[in-house]
Amino acid sequence: MTYHTLPCKGIIAVGFLLLSACSGPTFRILEKPVVFDEERQQLSLEYMESRYDLQKEVASIEPKMIVLHWTAIPTLESSFDAMNPTLLPGSRTAIGSASSLNVAAQFLIDRDGTIFRQLPDTAFARHVIGLNHCAIGVENVGGGKEGLTKAQLKANEALVRYLVRKYDIEYLIGHYEYQDFEGHPLWKEADAGYRTQKVDPGKAFMKKIRKRTADLGLKGSPKASS
Repeated sequence: MTYHTLPCKGIIAVGFLLLSACSGPTFRILEKPVVFDEERQQLSLEYMESRYDLQKEVASIEPKMIVLHWTAIPTLESSFDAMNPTLLPGSRTAIGSASSLNVAAQFLIDRDGTIFRQLPDTAFARHVIGLNHCAIGVENVGGGKEGLTKAQLKANEALVRYLVRKYDIEYLIGHYEYQDFEGHPLWKEADAGYRTQKVDPGKAFMKKIRKRTADLGLKGSPKASS
């Protein structure tokens, strides 16, 4: 179990607990790893080479953005089970032609706001077309008509702040905005016909999270500023 605090001065580390000298919410990141065996790593390397023309020895990324999602699955365990296997289920025909590598995200946030790390922050994960090579994915349990919870909103904010402290993050986007990056220097997808339509995690949720993190100066969709 790992504890973290929001950015502030006077942080003292005691074991796994970070104690803050300033006031501010403390949040936990619990480890709940998906399978990242040799087969998954090899499929990740093949994906990067075939889709992005990137030849690497390690299935890793250089984070430049955070992409927020929802799972459209109502429970934590069912959401985790969907991403845990190395291979993509046969029912995912819309994306199966691109690779047999299963989808996943580095983080998964439960309805009560509990944050789980499924993969190392900089491990490659398949969660957003064209941008996986530079994107940390955050999946939120649920979504759809019921939307996401206030606890998830607070957890997303805390996680975004934590990741911005650690990495050179420039962008914070919702999954539904990914196609806005076509033609952008970060866009790498080689197949012009490989696209899916997304709505997660909802425009209302993104409006709220952007308001809560406005002080970080993160950029959003390139089209929003054009």
